[in-house]
Amino acid sequence: MNAKQLKQELNKLKNPARAKILQRFFKTGKGEYGEGDIFLGITNPDLKNAAKSYVSLELKDIQELLDSKIHEYRQASLFILTLKFEKAEEKDKKRIFMFYMKNYNNINNWDLVDLTSYKIAGAYLIDKDKKMLYEFARSNHLWKKRIAMISCYWFIKNEKYVDALKIARILLNDKHDLIHKAVGWMLREIGKRDKKTEENFLKRYYKQMPRTILRYAIEKFPEPQRQKILKGKY
Repeated sequence: MNAKQLKQELNKLKNPARAKILQRFFKTGKGEYGEGDIFLGITNPDLKNAAKSYVSLELKDIQELLDSKIHEYRQASLFILTLKFEKAEEKDKKRIFMFYMKNYNNINNWDLVDLTSYKIAGAYLIDKDKKMLYEFARSNHLWKKRIAMISCYWFIKNEKYVDALKIARILLNDKHDLIHKAVGWMLREIGKRDKKTEENFLKRYYKQMPRTILRYAIEKFPEPQRQKILKGKY
C-alpha cells in the first residue's frame, strides 16, 4: 500500500455538497486562518476507517499526504500517524514524535491539531523534557501555539496540570481567537478533574484574560458562580 492508493480510496468517498459547507466552516477564504485548504467532504468515521487499513505506510508516504492541499489527505495521514505511534516501540515513538513536530506547517487547521497533538506530542512528552512545547507556545506561529496548548490535554487526562497552566499563562494574552478557545478548553478540562486548581488560576488571571478564554473556562461552573466571575466579582 502507498499514498497514491489511499488518495484514490479517499477520492471515492468525496461529497461535494458537504465539502462546500466545510470550506466555509474551516475558514478557507482569502486572509482567513484556513486559506487555501481544500476539502473533499469526507466524514471523520470514514477517514478513520480508511486510515486503519494503511497503518503500514512508510513516513515518506505520510509526508506525501501531509504535503497536500487537500484537508482529508492530511487528516487521514495524521490518523495513520497516531495509530503508528500507539503501536510503536519507544525508539520509533521518538521518530514519529519528531516527524509530527517538524510538520507543524502541515498540521494547519484546528481539527488536525485537536484530533492528534495530545495523542502524539502529549503522550510522548508526558514523562520527558517539555522544552519543545514551550518553544512552540512562545512562537509567532498559530498552529505551533495551538499544538503546544492542546498537547497538554494528555497531561491533564493523567492529572498533571503544571505544564498546562504554565503554557496557558504564556498564551493568556494571545490575539487569536483559536488560541483563546484552546486555552479556555484546557482550563475547563483541568477544572473537571480539579476545580480548585482551575479556580486558583482564574482568581489570579481572570480579569486580564480575553473573554473567550474565560467563557470557555467557566462553561461548566454553576450559573451563579459564572455570572459573578463574568461581572468581575470573583
